[in-house]
Amino acid sequence: MSGTFQERLDQVRERMAAACARAGRRPDDVQLIAISKTYGPDRVREAAACGLRIFGENKVQEAEAKVPECPGQLSWHLVGHLQSNKAARAVALFDQIHSVDSLKLLQRLEAAAAAEGQRLPVLLEVNVSGEASKFGLPPAAVPELLAHAPELDLVQIAGLMTMPPLTPDPERARHFFRRLRELRDEWSGASGLPLAELSMGMSHDFEVAIEEGATWIRVGTALFGERT
Repeated sequence: MSGTFQERLDQVRERMAAACARAGRRPDDVQLIAISKTYGPDRVREAAACGLRIFGENKVQEAEAKVPECPGQLSWHLVGHLQSNKAARAVALFDQIHSVDSLKLLQRLEAAAAAEGQRLPVLLEVNVSGEASKFGLPPAAVPELLAHAPELDLVQIAGLMTMPPLTPDPERARHFFRRLRELRDEWSGASGLPLAELSMGMSHDFEVAIEEGATWIRVGTALFGERT
């Protein structure tokens, strides 16, 4: 991928703004998470120098090694699968977690947040496509988990996350993004929880995700280049 990081960032922001315009949304309705997994602290520093402040990692172990080597005042989000036995380590590292997929994990995060004395926004990962290879809650299991929200003091269920089937045609992802938004509206009405955040869309399909209501997009290769 050619060009400087700043040029690639400008291109991503232009694509974001155009998608917002098509959907009748304001550009500041959508937040960009720079997915820095597999890239070293030097690449994070380069991105931070261009004004990015929110970074996403997939693995607790990689983040533990990387975050201390990166500039302070950055916000770190965990977007990959989290095992419940790593909940405490994740809470110590991350400001938000996008991939909660069980009541056990939710309860472990609540205990870890209490030990750290901090509030923790989380998203429930929903396997909208039903693919066996993907993590996430089946949609039918989400209302039961939302029913436990009043038991949480420090963990806030702020919204939902999904990953559609991988396809070169971004339009094929539209149904899954739209379905997550529809489910969010349904579950929010039934539970009384705002569930304002929708984390969906990556480098190849984030415009479609924005058109369907994404509030967080997770962009790696369009910013940093192809992973080796």
